[in-house]
Amino acid sequence: MDAFYASVELRDRPELRGRPVVVGGQPGKRGVIAAASYEARKYGVHSAMPSAQAVRLCPELVILPADFDKYTSVSQEIMAIFQRYTPLVEPLSLDEAFLDVEGSERLFGDACEIGRRIKADILRETGLTASVGVAPSKFIAKLASELSKPDGFKLIAPEDVRATLDPLPVSKIFGVGPRTALRLESLGVTTISQLASRPREEVMQDFGASGAWIHDLAHGIDPRRVNPRREEKSHGLERTFEQDIANREELALLLYEFCEEVSHELRHRGLRGRTVTLKARYWNFKTITRSKTVELPINLGKRLYAVARELFEKVPSGPLRLLGVSVSGLTDVRQPVQQGLFGPLEADKPLDPADQKLERATEAVDKLRARFGAGTVVPGSLLSRASLRVREREGERGE
Repeated sequence: MDAFYASVELRDRPELRGRPVVVGGQPGKRGVIAAASYEARKYGVHSAMPSAQAVRLCPELVILPADFDKYTSVSQEIMAIFQRYTPLVEPLSLDEAFLDVEGSERLFGDACEIGRRIKADILRETGLTASVGVAPSKFIAKLASELSKPDGFKLIAPEDVRATLDPLPVSKIFGVGPRTALRLESLGVTTISQLASRPREEVMQDFGASGAWIHDLAHGIDPRRVNPRREEKSHGLERTFEQDIANREELALLLYEFCEEVSHELRHRGLRGRTVTLKARYWNFKTITRSKTVELPINLGKRLYAVARELFEKVPSGPLRLLGVSVSGLTDVRQPVQQGLFGPLEADKPLDPADQKLERATEAVDKLRARFGAGTVVPGSLLSRASLRVREREGERGE
């Protein structure tokens, strides 16, 4: 999708079309840009940029708060369109996916025809534009879609792969970030052609196992298949504060709020996890993490908070700039729990009355949130924070 979050907002706010628009946090609150319209990109504004820097580049910038519930809903519409043409859909994020259409060509035409039909369906049904890349491998297809943005369509046939790759900067290779690009540049390698011309063993000697990977991609070699069952590895939430916070009680309340949000999202996705990780970044940017793996997977807020709070107590006191919590080791809630060799695990035993009550209450709250919104029911200890968030959102919207 093209500038997905920003495009959704412009679709719903046509009066802003033609203006530089971004989705993200406010500059006075250490906000970060999540998505930038193409009008904003002309000023050098891009995602992951601090909002304050974006405003300096473009004083006329319109900053809108993110509405991830809306973006998720639109994403589901788009993924449903993909599923009409092939069951082999591998989502990469809310706005991007790989599709293997080889088995669908008898029904819908060749890959190019399918790509054009999908573009037309998305535009007609969501009012949004997509860029499509068609190629013999995942890396080249993704590259094709990026080279044709916005509202583009590009075919890179097998015989055209070499000519397409050669003049491009090495940063276009998946896995070559800024640091790797600088290292390659120090070796006299700035284009994909130059990387491809170096002996594979030499690149591996300089970059280890990742060297073999980027050298293969420089030759257009990507054996990865489209995996519609790509497992999510972790889910979490972290927040950079407007001002550093040293008060432990306030930080604990924030951590509780994060745990409630993370656990709700896990339940919404039908997941549970065993490893809890706490992340804390101090005023001087020193960052530490603490993790704990529990015996039985969890996705209830109070259970998650109990583990996170234990980790938090091991974090030294001091003003924090950022706090976050994540859960990994995720499994589908529908999967049976592995039984022990010498008898059933605790998970196979009936829940005690307190746990049964917590699960029933959590299920009821989830239903209320789904029907009336996230702020409908909150833990009593978080009421003051929920009210503050409502006021902040109203202020951002100018209400």
